[in-house]
Amino acid sequence: MSQDDAGPTQEELVLRVLSTAVAELGGTERAGQIQMASAVVDALARSAHLVVQAGTGTGKSLGYLAPVMTHAARSGEKAVVSTATLALQRQILLSDAPRVAQAVEETTGLQPKVAVLKGWQNYACLHKLGGGYPSEATLLDVGEGYAVSEAFGGATTELGEQVLRARDWAATSATGDRDDLVPGVSERAWAQVSTDTARCLKTACPVRTDCFAERARAQAFEADVIITNHAMLGVAASGNPRVLPEFSALVVDEAHELEGRVRSQNTVALSASAVTRVASTARRQAKAVVSPLEDAAGLLAAALMEVPDGRLIDGPDQVLALALTQVAAAARTVLAGIDKPNQASPDRAAALQLAATSLTELIDVAERATSDSVSAGRDVAYVERPRRGEDPPQLVISPIEVAADVANHLLEGRAAVLTSATLSLGGTFDAVAHRLGLNLASEPWEGLDVGSPFDYRKQGIIYVARHLPAPTRDGTALAASEEMVQLVRASGGGMLGLFTSRKAAEDAAAFLREHVDYPVYCQGEDQLPTLIERFKTEEESCLVGTLSLWQGVDVPGPACRLVVIDRIPFPRPTDPVIEALGDLAKAQRRSDFAAVSLPHAALLLAQGAGRLVRRSTDRGVVAVLDSRLATKGYGAFLRASLPDFWPTTDLGVVLGALGRLAGTDPSTR
Repeated sequence: MSQDDAGPTQEELVLRVLSTAVAELGGTERAGQIQMASAVVDALARSAHLVVQAGTGTGKSLGYLAPVMTHAARSGEKAVVSTATLALQRQILLSDAPRVAQAVEETTGLQPKVAVLKGWQNYACLHKLGGGYPSEATLLDVGEGYAVSEAFGGATTELGEQVLRARDWAATSATGDRDDLVPGVSERAWAQVSTDTARCLKTACPVRTDCFAERARAQAFEADVIITNHAMLGVAASGNPRVLPEFSALVVDEAHELEGRVRSQNTVALSASAVTRVASTARRQAKAVVSPLEDAAGLLAAALMEVPDGRLIDGPDQVLALALTQVAAAARTVLAGIDKPNQASPDRAAALQLAATSLTELIDVAERATSDSVSAGRDVAYVERPRRGEDPPQLVISPIEVAADVANHLLEGRAAVLTSATLSLGGTFDAVAHRLGLNLASEPWEGLDVGSPFDYRKQGIIYVARHLPAPTRDGTALAASEEMVQLVRASGGGMLGLFTSRKAAEDAAAFLREHVDYPVYCQGEDQLPTLIERFKTEEESCLVGTLSLWQGVDVPGPACRLVVIDRIPFPRPTDPVIEALGDLAKAQRRSDFAAVSLPHAALLLAQGAGRLVRRSTDRGVVAVLDSRLATKGYGAFLRASLPDFWPTTDLGVVLGALGRLAGTDPSTR
């Protein structure tokens, strides 16, 4: 039989789907996108694991959606696609996935079903909106029979209006999805109209058949391709597979964020005030006698006050462990004394469920804190005091490594594609393979860098201020600040300043305002989206800030023609998780600096430098005011992680290039 008689191969079908989808979106196919799609076809066929670095502009979402959706439609096997950011999730759900689904149908005659799956708290709760679900705090009337929580600051006009607007919206919404509420409402207002899985009445809920969250879950479990987020993957990775349907293929977009999101999802905190809130909830909702729990909260408060901030290498000391044991015992006593929700009337079931869930969660946290998880090296424990307000110290328990959980619960037994613009660190995928469990899974894995359609060498310069003194802990040196001013003057503004601390950013903003006439915006002075929008629209403005600006900021065009990075973003050595990861690396006979600090810095540095070129027409300079990038041996590793900009250490060359780009160079006039 000839190839023509056999029909097109899977790869040929996928490339037809890709071509059709790209044309529908008004784009053009790119070599890296086609290479990526072919590699994903192969990974799906072999149930292998694939790591793909796809630079900005590659069109990676279509590069994986075309093969994944074609495979799901033809095989009947489900696929899960996860993103880290809401913006990308909405782009896939509302634009890319519908176009690819249409292309799959045109090519194969089969249309894959696509649905979104989010956590329960993202949906309005009809039972709560109908007044049948209690608030977690004292209720104050705000009009029309609705209530807001005293714990949220009382019935302020703004908060009350937001709650009422959310309620009115939910009455006519087809989805109840918070993301469909425009304009949105604050976290405090949304907490009054939503619930979560643990507090849900489930089968006892009188409006379960109309439940927004249940309907979304049912649609997702019936779909061929489920679009979700890294937080849901974090829940699944913790050993709760029921949050996702059975699936045979996984795509993790923005995969550089997965480790942090899984760790965050499985991090817990406990303070005396948290115990007191649980006691208050149990007393109010279940009419429970909570004096033992209130006494235990006092013991915990006293114990935590005696512990300094920072890591507890051996876990809680004897006094703190005793207080935690008392908290768990008291919570169990209170829990045993309240009625079971499934034995109560419908009106009372919600209140009892709320109390029981709060107590159960408290017991789980206290028992984890007193288990062997810290001594066995699974968790890191530390005490921290909030920087603002009068909140008391809290004990935090966080997993150290998440690689085994990711391997066992997300990767094992299925094909997986992990992709991002920044996954190759120092020219290899070894770091990401270690951190995300690829080396632990039984399936083979391979890495692929499909490059970027951008000509970085022609579009951008990477300048390292080799002549400057190395940064110190005392902050940005005067010479570095003065050089920043020179760069900004040459570029006529248009600077995105990325700093490794809030103080450094604030000091830079103040210094710029003293020495240049351009508008200077500093993170923290207004809502970040507002500041970014001003930076986008005012081409002479400068925007400076900290880690929130290093990733995800997309400002194409001349508004961002200069990116200034104050120093290599090494992690804070006293960060308890970083310290614990370093200790683990040393125990495995690896260098803690090479295994932990250097990859952390490389990833963030690559993300920061990537803010410069977002479109094929962008031009500009990335200026790193940290001489160590040029003078230290590890600089080669960091430079290999960056986009392939044209490199220089000559300030005069850079000032001239910026002047010509901005029209501030006298020779161009």
